[in-house]
Amino acid sequence: MEQWLYVMFIEKAKTYNRLTRAAVERHVANLKALDDSGHLELCGVFKGYPGVAGMYILRADSFEEAEALCRQEPLVLEGFATYKLKAMQPANRDNNYLL
Repeated sequence: MEQWLYVMFIEKAKTYNRLTRAAVERHVANLKALDDSGHLELCGVFKGYPGVAGMYILRADSFEEAEALCRQEPLVLEGFATYKLKAMQPANRDNNYLL
C-alpha cells in the first residue's frame, strides 16, 4: 500500500515581522494538538531561506485532510503566514526505496 506524507511549507506574509508572543503560543498549541492526534511527523524552523519560516510534515489520509490541517494553523488564520502544501511519497527500507 502506498504511503504518503504531506509537507507544509510555511511562508512569511508581509505582516510576519509583527508576530506576537500570543500568536506564537497559539502556533505551538496547534503543533501540540497535531502531535497528540498523530498528524505531526516532523516540524521545524528554517534559517537562511528568505521568506520561508518553517515546515510541517503531516500524516493524513488524503491531500484534502492535510489541506484542512494547514488551514487551521494559527499563523495562517491570523495572516502572519501563507503555506504551500506538497504530497511526498517516502522512500525507505520498508518499501525498498520505491524500487
